[in-house]
Amino acid sequence: MPGAGVPSDAESAEGAAAPGRDPEAGDSNERRLPGEDLSGSEGDDAGYSDLNRALGQQVHNHFHGSVDATGAAFGFGVPRAPGLAPGLVRSDDVVQTLRHYVYAEPAFTDAHTTLMRHHVVVLTGREDTGRRSGAFALLREVTGSVTGIRSLSPADALAALAAGGSLKERQAYVILDYVGETNAMAVQSYEMGRLAEELRKKHSYLVITATEGSLRRFAFEDYCAPWCAPDPLEVFRRATGVDVQASQATPAASAAPAAEPLVELLGRVAEQRRPADVVAAADAFRDSGAEAALKVLSGSEAKAVADWFRRSDGPSADDLLPMAALAFLQGLPERTYEEHLAGLVRQVREWELSGESGPDDTDPAPATAGPGRAVFLQSRAQWRSRAADLVRVEKWAEPGQSDERSERRMVFTSAAVRELVIRELHELYGYELWYPLRLWLQNLSELRDLEVRSEVARGVALLARHALAEVDASMLQVWAAGLANQRVTAALTLQYMAEDDRLAGAAYNVAVGWAVNKGQSRAITMAMALAGTLGSLYRLDVLNQLWGLTGRGERLAFAARNSLVLLLQTAERDPERALLTLRYLRTCLATTRRGSSEHSRAVANACRVLAAGRLADQPGTLAGALIQSDPLVARQMGMLWAQLLLGRSRRDAIEALCGTLLAVRDQPPATEAVRVLGESMRAELTGAQWQALRTRLPAALRRPGLNTPGTHRLARILLGTLRVQADPLAL
Repeated sequence: MPGAGVPSDAESAEGAAAPGRDPEAGDSNERRLPGEDLSGSEGDDAGYSDLNRALGQQVHNHFHGSVDATGAAFGFGVPRAPGLAPGLVRSDDVVQTLRHYVYAEPAFTDAHTTLMRHHVVVLTGREDTGRRSGAFALLREVTGSVTGIRSLSPADALAALAAGGSLKERQAYVILDYVGETNAMAVQSYEMGRLAEELRKKHSYLVITATEGSLRRFAFEDYCAPWCAPDPLEVFRRATGVDVQASQATPAASAAPAAEPLVELLGRVAEQRRPADVVAAADAFRDSGAEAALKVLSGSEAKAVADWFRRSDGPSADDLLPMAALAFLQGLPERTYEEHLAGLVRQVREWELSGESGPDDTDPAPATAGPGRAVFLQSRAQWRSRAADLVRVEKWAEPGQSDERSERRMVFTSAAVRELVIRELHELYGYELWYPLRLWLQNLSELRDLEVRSEVARGVALLARHALAEVDASMLQVWAAGLANQRVTAALTLQYMAEDDRLAGAAYNVAVGWAVNKGQSRAITMAMALAGTLGSLYRLDVLNQLWGLTGRGERLAFAARNSLVLLLQTAERDPERALLTLRYLRTCLATTRRGSSEHSRAVANACRVLAAGRLADQPGTLAGALIQSDPLVARQMGMLWAQLLLGRSRRDAIEALCGTLLAVRDQPPATEAVRVLGESMRAELTGAQWQALRTRLPAALRRPGLNTPGTHRLARILLGTLRVQADPLAL
């Protein structure tokens, strides 16, 4: 995909629109209201409202109709490849990863030698060669155990790791998919030497995995070890126990009929280059036999997509443009999809009229039925029939609507087909298609319709698998500095990229790159991007980044506080992540001097969290949902509340406490959570402070809207004046 088509940062620091368009106008059908400021704080409000809705859909995974979820990723509950998220890697995950492991020689021996000599090694090579499992196997070899492997963030700087106190004694560390350094080569080499010396002193070991692309940014060749995939037949033999040599030696013509599929299967296995594909085939073979394993390796979807694109005459513009539009607008109502498809066709025709050729040099002759009488072609039926192997039609209604309002929607036959179509578009077509296509995507990124922008973000995230640098330069950098709707589109794109294990580290680095000297709009987009999947993955790093933004200008601080709230809103069902965030807030409150600007900032951030609502217009308060999620979370909430009651923020803290009691008053499970909350608060307050709360809280609950029997009952439980009965329903 060529790099032209959208103005560069040098041409416009704030992301200019396409030539000839008013950058403030948006799409012709989506004009902004008079006086509506989408680039200021009001635009930030609207952006965070959209982001809240989008993240809520990810968390709750609304599905409608028949959905094939094979290979799809839907948000915060997606199982991660072991070790990608920073923290301790579970020993069960390591054992599972290495259950069929085969040493790839001489790569393994060379890497082991380098690791023993320097205590650090960088495994380099192509994607999908088993570097992650190789890292675990190396650490198991040198430590003699699968326990105690700790994953570090791929965004960590080598200088920070080499600093005293960052590394522990006799630990095994791994950094997966390291993204490289931006320092000068000499600085990198010096820092790598310091890191190796620190690891040697601590008797610890570190294995880093990196792609060939990121390797170009490294300056420590002495620590690198080229990696390769193991023999696929040996992996299959280890996983299944099949005597590969004996099976291959059996002539297919004279073999028993039952043996023929196995001979064919082994031939297909020998062609595989990804160990993960071989293991998947082995699992299918053990469960259901050779025929099932052959289906796993058949690649029928890839072949269907390739056949559609690479037939002798190639797809015409009438076929290609609808397929390209669907790649970025899957699942929308058919009428909406066709409206935006018409916009893409106009964009291509305008490009052709400029003197350049488009994807099809010939214009179709207009169909007529006699002089002056146009014939309306059955375009829907004709195109669907020509794309029948790749596209199907489903029908469902929007959430909250009845079946009578269901609409037809075109979707790909599987999640893999969508990604394969985008790959073919990138590999086969150049400037003449991608220039108008990028202008069209920019138009869509400005629309109010969140569903459209979400699908655009999903499609662009899939494109980033094949053209990351160009997606970053031509789309993300421009959108991140654009209007509020574009900033949300850029943030959502990074969210979806982060759901792909291969792109998560790159998505994080793109986001944090917007924090320094890239303009206020991009810094706000960074805060938005860190609030969801990236925040669930790079937890402490993200908290540090957002906390730093809360100390900058008013508009940036507002955005960062909203992102901190979103981090907790998306952690309602993840107590471990909620605990980390709450402890972080408490630590910032406790370690800053009262009366200082830093302490005031910490108080404002904590008050914003305690007063927040839940995600995606759900009833109740965030605090009410969190205290019911886990007793440990309720205790942390109680300690945080107590800290706020000790200063000038006590009024805001009491109001937030009243709102939470009101929100959970009719939920029987909340009774025990409120008791735990009260016990935790009482342990943090002196006798006089506790007595003051016992006076102020009942008084605050007498105000209109709060004065209900349920809230007063929960207040008495929190204050310890009403004992919890065995049956909460009896209270």
